[in-house]
Amino acid sequence: MTETVVGAACDAALVAAEAAETTAALKAARIEHTGESSALARLNAAIRDLDKNDKAAAGKLVGQARAQVNQAFAAREAEIAEVEQAAQLAAERVDVTAADSRWRPGARHPLALLQEKMADVFIGMGWEVAEGPELESEWFNFDALNFDEDHPARALQDTFFTEPTDAHLVLRTHTSPVQLRALLSRELPVYVIAPGRTFRTDELDATHTPVFHQIEGIAIDKGLSMAHLRGTLDHFVKSMFGDEAKVRLRPNYFPFTEPSAELDVWHPTFSGGAQWIEWGGCGMVNPNVLRSAGIDPEVYSGFAFGMGVERALMFRNDVKDMRDMVEGDIRFSQQYGMSL
Repeated sequence: MTETVVGAACDAALVAAEAAETTAALKAARIEHTGESSALARLNAAIRDLDKNDKAAAGKLVGQARAQVNQAFAAREAEIAEVEQAAQLAAERVDVTAADSRWRPGARHPLALLQEKMADVFIGMGWEVAEGPELESEWFNFDALNFDEDHPARALQDTFFTEPTDAHLVLRTHTSPVQLRALLSRELPVYVIAPGRTFRTDELDATHTPVFHQIEGIAIDKGLSMAHLRGTLDHFVKSMFGDEAKVRLRPNYFPFTEPSAELDVWHPTFSGGAQWIEWGGCGMVNPNVLRSAGIDPEVYSGFAFGMGVERALMFRNDVKDMRDMVEGDIRFSQQYGMSL
């Protein structure tokens, strides 16, 4: 192994790094000249076959060459990134002092429109829409809904607690407290839908957000059963996804319902082909929840359900990234038409 051979491989890599004009071209050059099949990698592998007395010198020579090449690629990467960023900023530059050439109407966010459409389905069935505070008592959010004191949902890693903690106030983790407030403030029977914002300690990514929207419903009357729940949900999903849509209930567990079920929707026009999609939870209201509202479970029964509005928008309108819903880019709303 000679200095000339190592130098030639090093020089070729340096030339390739300098010649790259884009991030993609630089990446390809880096793989070619520093990857496992590159000349420098082969020279480094050949050291093991050298005479014992020559290995140290060869190792030093190859190591210096590889370090020089890696530094050159890193420096060139920074240069290209700066140039590309400047080009992107120039392309997206907006002159805020210039007069707009045409008037653009505003519009409501697609999440708000979808939430309203979902509520309208239940209004058409004679249900009422109820609202409640987003800063909620821990009793309404957990205790009255049959959550045990050691339930994981009550932990700091899942719920936003406010200070002082002895005030027992949380940012509501679901809109179920609104249902309970409706039971306490209305005469029976009660048929209420509760849309609104909820909060959980999730990171903002493609499928999660710490602030999201739910729509939940509760019906309390004499003689209600799972059959009434299924019929209600079946009408709801057909209104949202077309006449071919249908529901499937899978057994599950929720503290506030018994029996409980996961709600799946057969989505006939899903972008990846018709399929079952998990949407929310439902079940018959737990007798303990009825007792919390002062209702005799021997006389009245009821069902409840809940689903996420963001999730509905994602699979109903083929939205791939939940961050698009919260970044406030008007181009996202324009896809849905400028409904006022």
